[in-house]
Amino acid sequence: MLEEERISKEIRDLRSGNKIIVFTNGCFDLLHQGHMDLISTSSTFGDVLVVGLNSDESVKRLKGDKRPIQNIKERKNALIATGYVDKVYTFEKDTPLDLILQIKPDIIVKGGDYVAEDVVGYNEAIDWGGEIKIVPITPGFSTTSIIEKMK
Repeated sequence: MLEEERISKEIRDLRSGNKIIVFTNGCFDLLHQGHMDLISTSSTFGDVLVVGLNSDESVKRLKGDKRPIQNIKERKNALIATGYVDKVYTFEKDTPLDLILQIKPDIIVKGGDYVAEDVVGYNEAIDWGGEIKIVPITPGFSTTSIIEKMK
């Protein structure tokens, strides 16, 4: 079964159970307290938390040649291990728009460094009756600052 077909089937199954699907996305390289706060809060908005995870190639394009620190498998396992995340789907592009259009989540969540109107998928989610929630960022935590400290 192709990845796209598997995702569609899993989402159909969730929808048939009338589950509220919450979506967030990111690189989640070196999972830290800021990531945990976003994920744990996101999980309270619905029944199922789906995370769109940037592929290694996508992270490299967005963050530079020295990233990601952890490969896709390590980052995916770390997300699942939090106990808050139900599904993790990898996307190759720089934004998760195609994945959002496939899933059509009820709620899209991003951190407080965004305004709702700038969130990828905002217009589309509003069109299908979804909503955007912004979670305040946890000050003092970023993967970049952790890498700098390690140097």
